[in-house]
Amino acid sequence: MKVFIYLLVLLQMFIQSALADCPRIISQSPYITLQLEYLGLKNCIVGTSRYDDLKDIPNTGGIIDPDASAIAQLKPDLWITSVWTKSDIFQQTLPPTSQGLRLDSFQGMAQISQNLIDIAKIVKQPEAMHKAQQFSAQWQSKIQQVKGNGKKVLLLSSCTGQPYSFGNKTWLAELFTQAGFKLVDNTEGVRHLSKDRTPEETQALIAALKPDLIFVFTRQVADACSLIELPKISQLLVLNGDNFLHPAPVLLKGIDELIEKQAIWQ
Repeated sequence: MKVFIYLLVLLQMFIQSALADCPRIISQSPYITLQLEYLGLKNCIVGTSRYDDLKDIPNTGGIIDPDASAIAQLKPDLWITSVWTKSDIFQQTLPPTSQGLRLDSFQGMAQISQNLIDIAKIVKQPEAMHKAQQFSAQWQSKIQQVKGNGKKVLLLSSCTGQPYSFGNKTWLAELFTQAGFKLVDNTEGVRHLSKDRTPEETQALIAALKPDLIFVFTRQVADACSLIELPKISQLLVLNGDNFLHPAPVLLKGIDELIEKQAIWQ
């Protein structure tokens, strides 16, 4: 009997220790979920936005319109959203007993690295901090293996739907510039193309910018660009959007894909 009680106490202590090491976290965007996963904190997520696809996890609304009631009911230790959640809405939504982060992640790789460090500081897990501190060196080491050779590139989210082109001051602009490519779209941020006139506007953009390479980031690899007539000088390459369209450490997989495919343009 004493052994049973002793084992029960040990089990309770283990559970309490595990809970202490795993704070209750709400991720208000899929890219934040990916950052948490990289840090080894995915199992700590107790709520996600409507855009996420984690099964059996409660919905906490969107980035612009977080569900304050759902967030409060989950009693998070940490609520993480992006700067697209307005500051006043963030303050109104954040439960009084919770810590919160608004992450700016879209303008460069340094912001992604800082996001990871900021999260690791709050959760106070040495392993998470170690991973956060390693990310910058990881991606910079990998990207040196990609030889862009000064090729002029256009970065398109897709060829269908409502695509957008990545311009300056975006994480992908920095990534591809560091890989040795030259970005032809000098827009600051992203350039949104018309949903109703996608083929015409995309074709006009390509004709005006005259890229050597057009990288298309699509989650559906079969997504066709057949409606667009390419100039003879331009070559189109499809990449896995899941590895590029989130400002998160999944970009390491994206760099691996560039390394594997670089023989195409070289």
